[in-house]
Amino acid sequence: MDAADLDYVLPADAIAQHPVEPRDAARLLVDQGPGCQPDHRTVADLAELLEPDDVLVVNDTEVIPARLHLRKPTGGAVEVLLLERRPEGHWEALVKPSRRVAPGTVLMPAAGTRSELLGPARGKPDGQPRSSVGEAPADGLGGVTVEVGEVLGDDGRRRVTLHGATDSAGGGDLDPRVGLAALGAIGEVALPPYIHEPLADPGRYQTVFATHPGSVAAPTAGLHLTDSLLDRCQARGVTVVRVELAIGLATFRPMTVGRVEDHPMHAERYRIPPDTQAVLEGRLRTTSEGGRAVDGGVVAVGTTTVRALEGWAASGEAEGATDLFIHGAYPFAVVDRLLTNFHVPRSSLLALVEAFIGPRWRELYDTAVAERYRFLSFGDAMLLSRPRLVR
Repeated sequence: MDAADLDYVLPADAIAQHPVEPRDAARLLVDQGPGCQPDHRTVADLAELLEPDDVLVVNDTEVIPARLHLRKPTGGAVEVLLLERRPEGHWEALVKPSRRVAPGTVLMPAAGTRSELLGPARGKPDGQPRSSVGEAPADGLGGVTVEVGEVLGDDGRRRVTLHGATDSAGGGDLDPRVGLAALGAIGEVALPPYIHEPLADPGRYQTVFATHPGSVAAPTAGLHLTDSLLDRCQARGVTVVRVELAIGLATFRPMTVGRVEDHPMHAERYRIPPDTQAVLEGRLRTTSEGGRAVDGGVVAVGTTTVRALEGWAASGEAEGATDLFIHGAYPFAVVDRLLTNFHVPRSSLLALVEAFIGPRWRELYDTAVAERYRFLSFGDAMLLSRPRLVR
């Protein structure tokens, strides 16, 4: 497939710079299938658009403050942008100014840095951050340091390792579950490159069900959901389950190749909890004709959830790293419906959408532009359906 087939004209004023309030007030373009006009709703209507036997799957990853404000032992300021946590335990990161930071340099938090610790908690008002942290002391926050390693590639990425006071030997990586508060005090969330306005409430770049720290970018379709909307889905008979996929900034990487299949796909770590496996495995039985022997469908909230579920189905591994690239005539094994935002042109995310519903994605996007839907991370959403083999 030619990557140019995933191009479309995205007006600059269609890129949302801030989220709507409340979360579920975002508009929802509902796909009605080939030859049918889409329906115009809001995300608040999601519960009534689902069937009682459906399973709604969310990605409960939590965004960490990945843009870190640090200083060298000599006092010079350094910014470290965490890009992707590697399976070996370290991070790939951009370091500025990179040429002035030699391999082996240990950076300390800059004095007086301040950032909010993100994350609305279930049971608190929708969108309310869990807590906040104050200033980092000049001599480091709880012994947390950042060690800069070698250059990893032509794009200037560096290997960095986070060390914390819990690491008595001075080696090894700081577990984000232990060190999130520390990162919150020395850094800030890295918003997507197309967001040019400051975020008044940092908690709005976090889902209400965020639980597992480790992502550098948010699972943006999940930003639309509220506690009350999830409660209404469950009251209707929909089962809500969770997966975890840690999202790196590579998710924003555009395709620079001529052919879609030549795009080098990044790897991301995922986990399918045992209770989620138990719910979904009953939905994945096949008939002798190859159809799905289920009553309800599997509805994924976001492309990252799709990647986790289909990666699990393809590998048989409930936990690990997946570099699965979904495009073209991909044989979806798990997901029947998809709640997703509108994506940038010529991206791997749009390739997934094209694989899911085929060429009619372009008609839906044309409609969204004409009807002035809001695009990208803080924009509106669409609910897509693929043909069911058995109903």
